[in-house]
Amino acid sequence: MKYLVTGATGFVGGALTGQLLAEGNSVRALIRPGSTQRLPDNPLLEVVTGDVLDQPSVERAVHGVDGLFHVAAIYSYWHSDPAETYRTNVDGTENVLRAAISNGVRRAVVTSTVATLKWPGHGKIADESAVANISDLPGHYKRSKLMAEQAALALNGRDLEVVVVNPTAPFGPGDHRPTPTGRIVLEFLNRRFPGYVDTGINVCDVDDVAIGHLRAFERGRPGERYILGSENISLRDVYGTLNRVTGLRRRPVKAPFALAYAAGLADMLIEGKLLRREPFIPLEGLQVSRHPMYVDCTKAVIELGLPQRPAGASLLRGAEWFVANGYSAAQFTGLDVQAHSHGPGGGR
Repeated sequence: MKYLVTGATGFVGGALTGQLLAEGNSVRALIRPGSTQRLPDNPLLEVVTGDVLDQPSVERAVHGVDGLFHVAAIYSYWHSDPAETYRTNVDGTENVLRAAISNGVRRAVVTSTVATLKWPGHGKIADESAVANISDLPGHYKRSKLMAEQAALALNGRDLEVVVVNPTAPFGPGDHRPTPTGRIVLEFLNRRFPGYVDTGINVCDVDDVAIGHLRAFERGRPGERYILGSENISLRDVYGTLNRVTGLRRRPVKAPFALAYAAGLADMLIEGKLLRREPFIPLEGLQVSRHPMYVDCTKAVIELGLPQRPAGASLLRGAEWFVANGYSAAQFTGLDVQAHSHGPGGGR
């Protein structure tokens, strides 16, 4: 099989490309002009230059492939030009899928995010049925991804089978940027955290997310969404788990949401408005973290065979990668990586 992967130089896209190659598939990677290429040297890998907003380059990239993984997106809770987030995430998705239809590609997996789910309320756990409306979601990133997901599912039909996957918070090797989730680990290692708010996330391993993509292509039902995640854990326990698995002793302080939001406003004014660079505390990220987002991953575990690596193992893999690649000078040896698992999407 020959697959096209958009966003192949990103965190999830890179892991997916590696997994596809490891299973003996041919991969065509669509990368943007000027992109820093972080792709393996493999005879089964073909690299083509283009942009999801440039339809001719997308048509060339899609031509002749058997399947499509559309991973490319702007994954950031701040952008100097929010309209660019919508163009890339929404228009880019439609461009790629319409090119797939015109080139006879029969099946596509589209990478969305758990952030498109509606918060189910205190003490409740969301699953794929928690469909949000635009008005339910704060910020441009979440809204653009929901719009992209809706556009993708609208194109599911006779000429193209579309499966949507919704990764939770991935950790692990290869987070070059780093992503907002990877920054949690990196800031822990470098002792650069202003505090944390009382929230929770679902932690998953980036390589398990990659496997989930492949299995979604092979086994996923067209028109369906699948949450790709593993362990529900409070942010406080994320830091506690990092302390345990690294042997380091970091003590971030819990901050009231109002205080954190005030600090984010100040950071936005200085960094975002005056200096035109990404704030250390993006307001959209704070809005996302206002409520714990615990999810039930049972559907993907049963239908796709999604692996369920413990949170501690994934967090340690991310920490080790950041140190090995010069992002942090922290010194540690991995200790207890056998984090207690609560099962698929099991919460604390």
